[in-house]
Amino acid sequence: MELNKIYNENCLETMAKMPDGFIDLVVTSPPYDDLRTYNGYTFEFEPIAKELYRVIKPGGVLVWVVGDSTVDGNESGTSYEQALYFKKYCGFNLFDTMFYHKNGMPMRGNINGYNQTIEFMFVFSKGKPKTTNIIYDRPNKSANKIRKTTNRGKDGKINNQGLCETKVYGRRENVWSYNTGEDEDNVNHPAKFPEKLAADHIYSWSNEGDLVYDPFCGSGTTVKMAHLQKRNWIGSEISKEYVELAEKRIWQYLAQQSLFWKVL
Repeated sequence: MELNKIYNENCLETMAKMPDGFIDLVVTSPPYDDLRTYNGYTFEFEPIAKELYRVIKPGGVLVWVVGDSTVDGNESGTSYEQALYFKKYCGFNLFDTMFYHKNGMPMRGNINGYNQTIEFMFVFSKGKPKTTNIIYDRPNKSANKIRKTTNRGKDGKINNQGLCETKVYGRRENVWSYNTGEDEDNVNHPAKFPEKLAADHIYSWSNEGDLVYDPFCGSGTTVKMAHLQKRNWIGSEISKEYVELAEKRIWQYLAQQSLFWKVL
């Protein structure tokens, strides 16, 4: 099938064209819990989940960004149900349960509770992930200082493991905070996640030349950031309006690439 293209169709139709073990990485956010309207479209979770497992390569990764609605003070729990379905009925490993912290845009869930500012970013893997480009960007207060390293044994005792020099930046934690409301391309879409969120996951779980897929392409954030990081990509989007929106976002980069090859 043709790469670097958005298919205007149900993602089940797109994946039906793919052989087994075709995709290196999926980064997506499905239309969950009726929290937004997506031109009236919904999706069939269970068959899509099984097809995603089929088309992802051994060692490939699926990043599933979801949240829950709250009705009468009761959260739906749909995100947990989906995570367990991926594990129990599809065969994925739940490699990491990460959180997307929406900096600057609290979304109130239970009106008598605290403001809701997070979504889940479930990172599933088909076996052991073949690519883990961990981001080190957390400043260390004790940078360049010599410190003791320890670990806690099963008996609860603290064991010394020697000395090491603290690096300037430490491993990023699994709560990722991004400013919301920043419209990079003036995109009119009800649930566009930040470009940097997509970019950071693409960097973390794939390499240049790998194939990235978004089955709910929407406004095209995942495919745009995959293209900018020199990955191949495929998108599926059932709404013609959103396909046109996504193509408008990425056409300039495709045109630049085409001009570059003509110059060469």
